[in-house]
Amino acid sequence: MDNHSHHKHSGALKILRTARGQIDGIIKMIEEERYCIDISTQLLAVISLLKKANTTVVNKHVETCIREAIDSGNVDEKIGELETLMKYIEKSL
Repeated sequence: MDNHSHHKHSGALKILRTARGQIDGIIKMIEEERYCIDISTQLLAVISLLKKANTTVVNKHVETCIREAIDSGNVDEKIGELETLMKYIEKSL
């Protein structure tokens, strides 16, 4: 991983920071014994943010892989990496 990896994932970091704030709010809601449906709604919002962050990271990885494949000429290896990644994502859905 290069030293500038945090720059290429700045969008994901922003989303994750938002999610972290929402999680803190959910913990407070639970501690205050708030209405379950309200808690669930907030949990679903965080899940949605986490999925969005994951999509952002994966998309950036795909872009990087495509560039590396073009630069190195090692297309088969990069396609294999992407196929492995896609299988993992499918299992997590």
